[in-house]
Amino acid sequence: MKNFLNISDVSSQVLREILEEAKIRKSKRKDLNKSATDFDQPFSGKSMIMIFEKPSTRTRISFDIAAKQLGGSSIILNPDVIHYGKGDESIKDTAKVLSEYADIIMMRTSLHKNLAEFAKYSDIPVINGLSEQSHPCQIMSDILTFEEIKGDIKDKTITWLGDGNNNMSNSFIEASAKFGFKLNIGCPDKYKPNKNIIAWAKKNKANVTITKNPNEAVKNADCVMTDKWVSMNDRVDKKKKKQILKSYQVNKKIMKLAKSDAIFMHCLPVGRGEEATDEIVDGKQSVVWTQALNRVHTQKSIINWCLK
Repeated sequence: MKNFLNISDVSSQVLREILEEAKIRKSKRKDLNKSATDFDQPFSGKSMIMIFEKPSTRTRISFDIAAKQLGGSSIILNPDVIHYGKGDESIKDTAKVLSEYADIIMMRTSLHKNLAEFAKYSDIPVINGLSEQSHPCQIMSDILTFEEIKGDIKDKTITWLGDGNNNMSNSFIEASAKFGFKLNIGCPDKYKPNKNIIAWAKKNKANVTITKNPNEAVKNADCVMTDKWVSMNDRVDKKKKKQILKSYQVNKKIMKLAKSDAIFMHCLPVGRGEEATDEIVDGKQSVVWTQALNRVHTQKSIINWCLK
């Protein structure tokens, strides 16, 4: 049985295979309606249970559509309406019960330890739809989007600006080692990546540079990325954090320092006027809507891989 919990858990070869399958599946849907099933319907007669501890737009819809395009179905659960780690039923018991009902589980959780515990006791594959530690499905979608526009990501330069210590930056650090691209992280000292992920990056020979100078981080980048300055359940002084990150905003001035054909990415939802300006989000270099669409295609390949 295979889970998809972190980019670091999966080999470079397998990640590449997942990505290439996503490209093929997307190309074969050019003449199909959005709700039509894929040519082979590999998920026919199967179902996926989705557990959401946190609000969701893209993850919820993209996974639901992914299951349907593969020929199967999905069931959406909210922890408030099930015995999920509450009362007399532990996470372990919930995992065992749900394993009897479906073929695969997707979880969007506030605590990565909940995800790990659930996967430990589940008898069916578990996919990480997001945790505070990592966001692997989003990163796979981002790499698919990059390669559609810019070609092979290997040896390209990706710049991450803003909070360097969140789930997205963690997963991008892991991806830089797996896919062989250079990652520049521009962030203040207060929000540098944690020591564990940096140690992992060094051990796995990831090409990662961390600087507090945003201009230096963006120079000659093929892609500039950022994320919400204040994430869901982020227990911080929001006003103070936004003030600290103000100089890391992606705007016209910053984008001019990147390559002339550089693209802008954001996993959404975007704080317009905060981490990025409207003219960048809605501009010609932005590919944020394609990123959202590509969640469907990469997640279909992830589901397939888990069930092979």
